[in-house]
Amino acid sequence: MNMFTRRGALTALAVTAATTASLAPLASAQAQAFPSKPITLIVPWPAGGSTDRHLRGLAEIASRHLGQPIVVENKPGGGGTLGPGTMALNARPDGYTIAQYPLGMLRIPHMQKTAWHPLNDFSFIIGVTGYTFGFVVKADSPYKSFNDYIAAARQQPGKIDYGSTGQGTSPHLLMEELADAAKVELNHVPYKGNADLMQAVLGGHVMAGSDATGWDKLVDAGQMRVLLTFGEQRTQRWPNVPTAKDLGYNVVSTSPYGLVGPKGMDPAVVRSLHDAFKKAMDDPKHLELLGQLNQAPWYKSPEDYRAWAQATFAKDRALIERLGLAAK
Repeated sequence: MNMFTRRGALTALAVTAATTASLAPLASAQAQAFPSKPITLIVPWPAGGSTDRHLRGLAEIASRHLGQPIVVENKPGGGGTLGPGTMALNARPDGYTIAQYPLGMLRIPHMQKTAWHPLNDFSFIIGVTGYTFGFVVKADSPYKSFNDYIAAARQQPGKIDYGSTGQGTSPHLLMEELADAAKVELNHVPYKGNADLMQAVLGGHVMAGSDATGWDKLVDAGQMRVLLTFGEQRTQRWPNVPTAKDLGYNVVSTSPYGLVGPKGMDPAVVRSLHDAFKKAMDDPKHLELLGQLNQAPWYKSPEDYRAWAQATFAKDRALIERLGLAAK
């Protein structure tokens, strides 16, 4: 290397170092200024369902701590994966677009090819809560108990149906697990979300519905009857309703969920969002809302949330394969 080449290389290195040094404070300043405009929270279910009700309430409280509005955008489809999947592919990792991350995100990729990776394409922000799942029928349904429903399925294989919030969602897989344990064949009808499913049950388009507690007001109003829940224990709100375990089926799930952003987010921005939503989680109004939905807090830090997702992604592969739903 001659003198001029060496001098040029040294100059380039100096410029690169100076540029890197100047950009670091800029990135830090941007993180400190976050947020300077409204934040979009993608809810991958139709408006009016239990998840929408929960996240709108949580976002309203968190917005006070952030000092900027949080605008909820409903983007249903794909069993709850369309919204966060689209965000991962298209949104900038600046913290201004975040999404709910339902458990289906860790299951659908085992069942079909996706354009996104459930771990590599996301920044994990905070784990929030899990659902209480239940199985409901219309109030005038001939099925007075879950055993009645299963008995009908034994008499008419493949002719007794139920709806869920989508292929590969927890309400779907819980019923597939239960049908497998009961040795019956059920006809599954997927919907985009709770609101669509509940209308289908009320309209008599489907015999029953498997979902989280978006059916609570309909049950309390006497329009529907809940036959079964899927928790470890009976709910405080409906203590007379048996769990799947009570009936001899070892099928339990709360399907935890939280919030994520696109991959590559500034850790300082992740921390700002985490801190605001953690304060919102602990707010008495949020805890009251969780009580109404019969959901329990499920706090996870960004690091713990990612570790949980990694472990669950590996574990749920076995469940998908056992149920015969794995991609060929």
